[in-house]
Amino acid sequence: MNRLKFVRSQETTSSRLLTVVLLTALALAITFVLPPVADSQLAGGAAITIVILGLSWLIGWSGQISLGNSGFMAVGAYAAGIWASHHTTTPLVFTFVLATVAGAISGLIVGLPSTRLRGPYLAGMTLAFAAAITPLAQNFTSVTGGSGGLFLSSLVTPSWFLHLFSGQNATINANAQWTADLAVLIAGLTFFIMANLFHSRTGRAMRLVRDNDVAAELMGISLSRTRTMAFVVAASFAGLGGALYTVINTTVNPQTFPVTLSITLLTLMVLGGIGTLSGAVIGGIIYAFSPNLITHINALTGVNPTSNLGSNMQGIIFGVLLILTMIFAPRGIAGLSPRLGRLVKLRK
Repeated sequence: MNRLKFVRSQETTSSRLLTVVLLTALALAITFVLPPVADSQLAGGAAITIVILGLSWLIGWSGQISLGNSGFMAVGAYAAGIWASHHTTTPLVFTFVLATVAGAISGLIVGLPSTRLRGPYLAGMTLAFAAAITPLAQNFTSVTGGSGGLFLSSLVTPSWFLHLFSGQNATINANAQWTADLAVLIAGLTFFIMANLFHSRTGRAMRLVRDNDVAAELMGISLSRTRTMAFVVAASFAGLGGALYTVINTTVNPQTFPVTLSITLLTLMVLGGIGTLSGAVIGGIIYAFSPNLITHINALTGVNPTSNLGSNMQGIIFGVLLILTMIFAPRGIAGLSPRLGRLVKLRK
């Protein structure tokens, strides 16, 4: 009987791995079709997707609120930036691992007192953490570069990859696509890890603590340890996403991770679907290509992009989308698929 359970578990893990590999391969194939600008946007969207994955784990599965994920992103970004600026020959993998660990440590620091806080008190504490990152980065000029930030070397595209392109803009196309492919591969790896976390014993414990903490305690689950672990996982994903975002843009400064970014991440998670893998993808895609939509809307309405209204157009659009989602699709865009399926069955 135990052997049968083990085989079933292996098959389930294998099916998740196969799904992630197929979807990652599809995303990599799409990068060959997109222009360089779209590839760069896709790379940034992949980094944000990783952060939304961690946030969805924290809010959707453990039931805790956080408005400090921009702070966790900044911790990972500065960890990667500081290390990479002093160790240019270090493999990129080590930089990402260092940023993930730095994010996890910051999540542990924030998560320990979170076990005693709920609702607006917890949201206020995480918001204060995100707000404190900017002045800290500005004051420690010798380490963080102050307001000017840090600058990193651009990603080096392998020569074998450059040979796949020809033409006048071959180098530009190759560099943009290599960056997008690297971001997609890292995002695919994090998806596989999170998919297994969702279906693991830890994931089941998270859901039980979220739904009924009394029942969880009666079953021997430590509430404080489980809730702290949720923050650690979410912050580690945010740290990795922040490091990837920094490597893609080759710079990090205090203005890159404002408090408003935490609100944007929360909005994107709700739009995509709280607690779902596909919702994180949808949120990342919306973030990646929203500048194109904003530019198109500004052109249609005649709004000056540099004006007060034009510069805040993203927040306005996200706010309208959030209201519409709450009214017509409370489970997010990812939750529309089963709902549409039920409507089709009813019509039949």
